[in-house]
Amino acid sequence: MSDRGLPHPTALLPHREPFLFVDRLTALVPGKRVEGAWRLTGAEPFFAGHFPGRPTLPGVLILEALAQVGACGVLSEPRFEGKLPLFGGAAKVRFRRQVLPGETLDLVVELTRLGSRAGKGRGVAQVGGEVACDAELTFVMVDG
Repeated sequence: MSDRGLPHPTALLPHREPFLFVDRLTALVPGKRVEGAWRLTGAEPFFAGHFPGRPTLPGVLILEALAQVGACGVLSEPRFEGKLPLFGGAAKVRFRRQVLPGETLDLVVELTRLGSRAGKGRGVAQVGGEVACDAELTFVMVDG
């Protein structure tokens, strides 16, 4: 548990390093809304190749971070115990600023539809209150 009584993302997600892209949850309303953060230290290995001399967080990893935070919101619902939400797609994706080493990516996902087999959410990733990415996310539920 965090100091706010929120679970650590690994208490909800099956993801682990090096493919865990959320450090902590900052707000959680199960099945409705979830907020989290990912602090980029600059030591992450993808920065060395994306791009040499101008390290930038790959946009697909911003989307994955949003999906992981959204999955925390889904998996915090007791009815989804033992399930696994798989990334089903993204629509209306817009990248609005680069995310650089040393920055913290604040992630918010509103779950707009949550059915027994699939769902949708709206995600926004920000740095210092400035939107870096926003997208509509789709997921499908499978047995975990």
